[in-house]
Amino acid sequence: MNCYGVSVNLKNIPELDPEFTPLLKFNEAFLKDATKPVSIAVERADGQMAACHTKIHEEAEMTQANHYYIDRLVKTMIWLQGGFRVYVNDKDLYDYLSSVYCKGGAREFDWDFMSHIYEHEFEIVFTEQVPETKNAPIAMGGHLEGCRIGFDAGGSDRKVSAVIDGETVFSEEVVWFPKVTEDPQYHYAVIKKRRRNNMFDPIKNRYEFVILFDVENGNPNGDPDAGNMPRVDAVGISSAGIFINNRTMSASLFLSVPKDLYESKVKDIYIRAVKDTFGDIPYAVANDGDVSALAGTMSLKDNNVLGIAMGTSEAVGYVDEEGRITGWLNELAFVPVDANPNAMIDEWAGDIGCGVKYFSQDGVIKLAPRAGIQLDESASPAEKLKAVQKLMAEDDPRAAKVYESIGCYLGHTLAYYYQTYGFRYVLLLGRVMSGKGGDILMETCDRVLKDEYPEIADKFQLKLPDEYFRRVGQSMAVASLPQIG
Repeated sequence: MNCYGVSVNLKNIPELDPEFTPLLKFNEAFLKDATKPVSIAVERADGQMAACHTKIHEEAEMTQANHYYIDRLVKTMIWLQGGFRVYVNDKDLYDYLSSVYCKGGAREFDWDFMSHIYEHEFEIVFTEQVPETKNAPIAMGGHLEGCRIGFDAGGSDRKVSAVIDGETVFSEEVVWFPKVTEDPQYHYAVIKKRRRNNMFDPIKNRYEFVILFDVENGNPNGDPDAGNMPRVDAVGISSAGIFINNRTMSASLFLSVPKDLYESKVKDIYIRAVKDTFGDIPYAVANDGDVSALAGTMSLKDNNVLGIAMGTSEAVGYVDEEGRITGWLNELAFVPVDANPNAMIDEWAGDIGCGVKYFSQDGVIKLAPRAGIQLDESASPAEKLKAVQKLMAEDDPRAAKVYESIGCYLGHTLAYYYQTYGFRYVLLLGRVMSGKGGDILMETCDRVLKDEYPEIADKFQLKLPDEYFRRVGQSMAVASLPQIG
């Protein structure tokens, strides 16, 4: 395959996507004859920095390839580690990046999104001295002592758990409707404790015993059979979204909240709810992907875990070698993985070849027609996935090809992710991984890794959730986020 004048050779190609060009393989081929040193750094919150020292080509005919390579590199850095300011020490690359990361530019979505979550206009800076890497991982999670509350705010249901010295004594799931509700007071009401724990649900137009605990009487939700909660020492909260210093900078739960209300009522919603309810106690708010990875470390009894949930999107979390959450974005759904110029576009971000179209139900839906599976166009994405899963349960060879192709994608892509994370375990989760299809996907991924990347294939293990993880992992992990004392 030839991309931007760079020839890429593969031994393992997805049968249903023969033009797939792993970005890692493109990068390796591009760098083979590159001789001109360049440096890039991306600054994120609290002066943290991600830096990369690499090379480009000096020949004028390779300018397009140089631009493509650097564009994909910067895009990977800002969505994997986060950032609002890019430093570069090459004038041509500075001019190019300035022309695409701006209003009206090809990366306007990324420019606008990062400006919003970091509350600082995204900018490109030319400098001869590019800053070096600076990380500040957060020692968060794995704390089991004391009386804790874990609150997991999902898109269709919310779950609250009481954990005492590592034992879950009470857990409850309640359906709610956050994504279609414009008034953030609805969200706040089911997070914050009210008198006698009565929570008003405006959708049902009634008060419910739905969340948090009757601290004075010592019982969760006033239920004497639910276990004793003599006090609340700490509160942990998880949800899909981007959280910086416990603030909700972006979250799909608040999709319908107007922008002005988001700024004034949502960004600090979890901070206010905890303080209004319990006063000055330890609390922590984290992305649910990071919490899944943390639950994986608790299940595996080891650290350095990358968790990938393939469902509606590609949700990712990471816990480092020391058992810490890194503070990186880990939004790999927006990280490019395919250098094919004709790769499928992500309608939201307006870019091509990014993870969401390969490691989610979108990937299954994309490949099914190529395998000869006709899906009902009026069905929802979740229903289309179920249709393919049903065929897979019946050992339909067409469905098997879908999962084999995704497994091939994943094998090539994990080698790319490994360059930054250096993980020891990859925990595979989500609806796409369920059933026979998940087994085929995992087997294919393992084979591609061993065949294409033998130098790293034995450095990490692919894992599925075990029974411990399924039973208590997520709720206990959420409750374990804050450190007491």
